Amino acid sequence: MPTATSRKSTPATSGKAAQIITLLTDFGSRDAYAAIMKGVILGIAPDARIVDVCHEVTPYQIPEAGFVLCQSFRYFPKGTIHVVVVDPGVGSERRPLAVEALGHRFIGPDNGVFSMLFREAASASAGKLPYKAREITNRRLGLSTLSSTFHGRDLFAPAAAHLAAGAAFSTLGPLIDDALRQDWDLPIRTGKRFWQGAVFKADRFGNLITNFRCKDFPLATDAFELQAGLERIRTVRPHFAASAPGELFLLAGSSGYWEIAANQTSAAQMLGLTGGSPVELAILG
Repeated sequence: MPTATSRKSTPATSGKAAQIITLLTDFGSRDAYAAIMKGVILGIAPDARIVDVCHEVTPYQIPEAGFVLCQSFRYFPKGTIHVVVVDPGVGSERRPLAVEALGHRFIGPDNGVFSMLFREAASASAGKLPYKAREITNRRLGLSTLSSTFHGRDLFAPAAAHLAAGAAFSTLGPLIDDALRQDWDLPIRTGKRFWQGAVFKADRFGNLITNFRCKDFPLATDAFELQAGLERIRTVRPHFAASAPGELFLLAGSSGYWEIAANQTSAAQMLGLTGGSPVELAILG
């Protein structure tokens, strides 16, 4: 759990214009952790434009954070710096990481949170190097004391701020080629017509966003069966209003993934599922 002490770092100096910094964490809004990170950033790069993507990621849910990152970063201008702090391994030997990919820069723990980003960058690389990853080792770009519980304040926020103030990406630390990659975004085929999947997250409305991508699984009503909790869903609807109140169905969500939804009620509550919950897909016929 982050602690709430405060220190400052010497600002970087450059004639380069300040950039946008986004923040994505599981810190919530009850505590000052996210605000402290903003204070550190502004102390180093006073003109930085800070955007809160989300501070309500389910605590410790790395796949959920990775999914939210990949859904959001593409809508920001190229050159934006994205800071992700969902870090159950803070204080351990997991490495702090900086990544350049798809015209953006990313900072966070090397705990698999960038797995989906790496895969997307590789898909779009067209034979070029898909991304550059660096271990953040330059302690001059962090606060003077590195706590064992709040690297968002002491390391990630300062590194992002120095980049925004003009520091070169190469000054963060050495290039690495073994950043952690995991497959939590990929369904597992378990049979000729069967796949094991998972829920990325439950959104505010209780829609359950699965890791079944619509273009990979072009589903139609009664041509599939999705086991979700104790329910078997076999219906696709084009939008919420096309269903009866309380009916469970699949919806092609704006994320490009299939969502388990219910009209004007929470599918998550109806099924007792949340981020990380397993779902099983069978293709019928």
